[in-house]
Amino acid sequence: VQLQASGGGLVQAGGSLRLSCAASGRTFSTYVMGWFRQAPGKEREFVASIIGSSRSTYYAASVKGRFTISRDNAKNTVDLEMNNLKPEDTAVYYCARRYPTSSSFDYWGQGTLVTVSS
Repeated sequence: VQLQASGGGLVQAGGSLRLSCAASGRTFSTYVMGWFRQAPGKEREFVASIIGSSRSTYYAASVKGRFTISRDNAKNTVDLEMNNLKPEDTAVYYCARRYPTSSSFDYWGQGTLVTVSS
């Protein structure tokens, strides 16, 4: 299984970015997909997740209303649309997958850097 995240970059505060994560494998729709981030000097934190059917999404309080997670099971991709970005959103963003009955995410992508300037 490979998860390849892309779409990071430098953006001014108030701007937008769209991250994408491409997954290999034939059972993509089975898994819960999530986005996490790790800012310099801080622990990795949960950002958003989406179940296989796309019927349920979950967000960290800090991004709710600004970020939108979506997935395309036909293309094996999960995206994170980020709007109204703030300097505190600066971090390396990782996509990850979790089996529905598991309590932890077991496969992680390599991360993509998002830098928001003030």
